[in-house]
Amino acid sequence: MPDLLSHAFIAFTICTLLSLRYDWLTGEYVTVGMAGAFIPDMAKIKILVDAAAVEATLGIPFDWLGVHTLGGAFVAVLVGTVVVNRADRRRVFGLLSLGAASHLFADALLLKASGRSYEVLWPLTQYHPPTPGLYLSTDIWLTGVTGTIAVATYLFVQYRA
Repeated sequence: MPDLLSHAFIAFTICTLLSLRYDWLTGEYVTVGMAGAFIPDMAKIKILVDAAAVEATLGIPFDWLGVHTLGGAFVAVLVGTVVVNRADRRRVFGLLSLGAASHLFADALLLKASGRSYEVLWPLTQYHPPTPGLYLSTDIWLTGVTGTIAVATYLFVQYRA
């Protein structure tokens, strides 16, 4: 799944560059940002757990795609924020949000047959924004490019230290 690895590389690059500005942004916090990049893809649990089974259990309409939207990611970020120490919550919230936002932004650039993205901004709007169609989620080259940029960023930050 090259798509998921690319999201991790993008979040790593962003957080590592931010660590140049913020001294508190250590390796542990960079990892939190990378974890945030995985949040929207929690929707892939639909492979193991059918949405109809969840809907029957909860008794309300349910679809896993909701996790892969702004609103679903926000709820998951809130859950991730509450499970950490009170002193770290503000930083963890920001980094999980940054990782999830980078994921949603990158997915909004995917090539779709319709020329439109998914409802990325739900629940604010059900609008399907047009997508520039820069790449497919299965493109291996994207992982190579984002990985190279991540390694270059790491080396740059290490060199500056």
